[in-house]
Amino acid sequence: MGSIVDWPEPVVYVQSLSESGTLVVPDQYIKPPPDRPTTWLTDMNIPVIDMTGLISSREETMKQVFEACREWGFMQLVNHGVKTELLDGARDIWQEFFHAPMEVKKKYANSPKTYEGFGSRLGVEKGATLDWSDYYYLNYHPNCHTKWPAHPPHLRDIMEEYSKEILRLGEVLLKVFSINLGLEEDCLQNAFGGKHIGACLRANFYPKCPQPDLTLGLSSHSDPGGMTFLLPDKRVTGLQVRKDDQWITVKPVHNAIILNIGDQLQVLSNAKYKSVEHRVVVNPNEERVSLAYFYNPRNEMLIQPISELVTSESPALYPPMIFEEYRRFIRTKGPQGKLQVESLKSTR
Repeated sequence: MGSIVDWPEPVVYVQSLSESGTLVVPDQYIKPPPDRPTTWLTDMNIPVIDMTGLISSREETMKQVFEACREWGFMQLVNHGVKTELLDGARDIWQEFFHAPMEVKKKYANSPKTYEGFGSRLGVEKGATLDWSDYYYLNYHPNCHTKWPAHPPHLRDIMEEYSKEILRLGEVLLKVFSINLGLEEDCLQNAFGGKHIGACLRANFYPKCPQPDLTLGLSSHSDPGGMTFLLPDKRVTGLQVRKDDQWITVKPVHNAIILNIGDQLQVLSNAKYKSVEHRVVVNPNEERVSLAYFYNPRNEMLIQPISELVTSESPALYPPMIFEEYRRFIRTKGPQGKLQVESLKSTR
């Protein structure tokens, strides 16, 4: 597939639409009826994992993590060691960025070639239905700090510190995931590229929406990478996870970091771990900011089921694929549920 260097249509930033005072959602953001938001009245929530349990009650906590990976693909991490001040600072600094004048943000306008920078759409299909959100995408590994915003002044320093903390958490969790699969503790980390993984951030901004029942902040998808650490908005819910054909609204625990399994861990584990569809709904009265940190394999890594997990009774479900080639799907087609990873499954 050739390199795509520009968007198929002029970019319209959703924040500008929201602040214009429009009372209707433009047609290009209106989802087909089956894809529109629904609210299930349930007390169900994704599992909560107390990270201190890996020391004080390791066997039980390891079991809880395994069940969350297998049954939900999502969990909330508490007592994870990231300081509250850093969590708040990371959210606040991006809130400040998204409220900067549009001419400041447009200096960082992105393209579909790398997605780095300030943008408002995923996918390059002309006439595609769009999501009600803007974002800023930046790489940490391999890093290019010159493409990080210079405004607000402390953003780069805060994100440098935040990135180091997330990478620390990622290494801990990959060890736990490996051990739970009966593998050497460094197996999955090595499959990601060892110390030289891919790491990137998508800071999400979901403006107020005049007709939230007609659109989504982010369409249903599973994450194409390894795993995602999500720092949710402190006040406003919006993330929904698909469970047993219902959409469960995640109720964030105070200071929790939400972790979800990506497609690459589903492939590496030969589907013992599950990436799960999720989406974001929007709000008529409140805007939201969240930070999705992607802990990914290095771009050139060949991803396939771990050999120790492949047997005659449990053959490989997925063919080998270079991660960068796999990720190209969502960057071209946009969010498409679990279409990509499921389409790769062997029919044997």
